[in-house]
Amino acid sequence: MKTYLTLALAILFISISQVQAQRNFKEFNVIGVSGGLTLYDINTDDFITTSRESYMLGFQMRGNVYNNFDMIYGIAFYDTKIGISASSLPVVGNKEVLDFNMQSAQISILGGYKIIKEHLSVEVGPILNVNGKLTLKDTPFENYIVEGYNTLRAIDLEDVSKVNFHLAAGLTAGFRNFRVFGQYQYGVTNVLNKLNSQNLEKDNFKGNSSLLTVGVTAYF
Repeated sequence: MKTYLTLALAILFISISQVQAQRNFKEFNVIGVSGGLTLYDINTDDFITTSRESYMLGFQMRGNVYNNFDMIYGIAFYDTKIGISASSLPVVGNKEVLDFNMQSAQISILGGYKIIKEHLSVEVGPILNVNGKLTLKDTPFENYIVEGYNTLRAIDLEDVSKVNFHLAAGLTAGFRNFRVFGQYQYGVTNVLNKLNSQNLEKDNFKGNSSLLTVGVTAYF
């Protein structure tokens, strides 16, 4: 995870240097710092999940490409949470919604169309998501059985796929130096795929990340 974060920061530093080098041009080139709230879930038929709120912090470079089109290069750090139903015993046990946490870093390249110049834009594009484990928050529940299974424990779900690709679409509105934004990401790769190689109760887990973010960006 540290290696991926170092690589992401290196890409960010190079991109910032490139943007600073373009400051003498008349095009709209700015660096932004973003913060926001997230709502994360996994779209799957294999578990009963509950979306949870958390937060993100990001950095981006926004620049004109042609007429009303611009490009946004960014890196963001996410702390996401999700609830998964489990019980102390199969079928008849006490049921709980267990909280899991997953931290990730994202590198994004988005294309934007300026509906109103510098004030309202729609943005779409791909995102590389590198995440850690789906960590169970409360270790006393690690042997709880995931709802719908006989032997699958909550602790067995932690080692999910580490590298995933998302598609993002969003809207930003505001002024040259300050904007609010909303963005939705859908994971096009199977975030549960790594579970299929661990000799668990089943071997065809499938799930796609669903991530909604709202926040603000300050440009300078």
